Amino acid sequence: MIVALVNQKGGVGKTTLALHLAGRWAGKGKRVVVVDADPQGSALDWSEQRAREGVARLFGVLGLPRETLHRELPAIAADADHVIVDGAPRIAGVARSALLAADLVLIPATPSPLDGWASAEMLRLLDEARVFRPGLPARMVLNRCAARTVIAREIAEALAEHDPPVLGARIGQRVIFADAARTGRLAEELDPGCLAAAEIAALAAEIEGLAP
Repeated sequence: MIVALVNQKGGVGKTTLALHLAGRWAGKGKRVVVVDADPQGSALDWSEQRAREGVARLFGVLGLPRETLHRELPAIAADADHVIVDGAPRIAGVARSALLAADLVLIPATPSPLDGWASAEMLRLLDEARVFRPGLPARMVLNRCAARTVIAREIAEALAEHDPPVLGARIGQRVIFADAARTGRLAEELDPGCLAAAEIAALAAEIEGLAP
């Protein structure tokens, strides 16, 4: 399955979700590749930090920030159970190419009205892709949710009838994700019993239930 995490807005946590989903699936014995399609290369930086610290590799990370993803990803997917694309913000051509190759599109967003407005451009690209890929499944993912805040609850309620639908699993705003990014680890490796790890597990399970 090729899963593309895309949003034209930066700062919504695409890389964090991509790496942690990859780690969750790899930990279950799946062959996983993360494709870093962002010229900033944050997923590659994480992988290199992990190598510098001598931590065992769990999955491959490839840098492919180009508009030919739709031609290259099928060959990569042939040797993997899951390919996760960490999309680039503000680069419509790369996002469009990722959408054309994806089996499932995930649009991460924070529970903020500003993120809702910023996602409009991403939804336009999704509509364009569906001209060529009718029925391409897509879901919103609420990420970096502050616990029990009124605005988070109101945004979630407002998105209840949204298209694309919003996944039930939500990821909290947790310091451990920043620690994981800095050290080349995953939240589950830093603290196996943490809430972050449980939230990622729930998200991964919900996504697997959408597999074609």
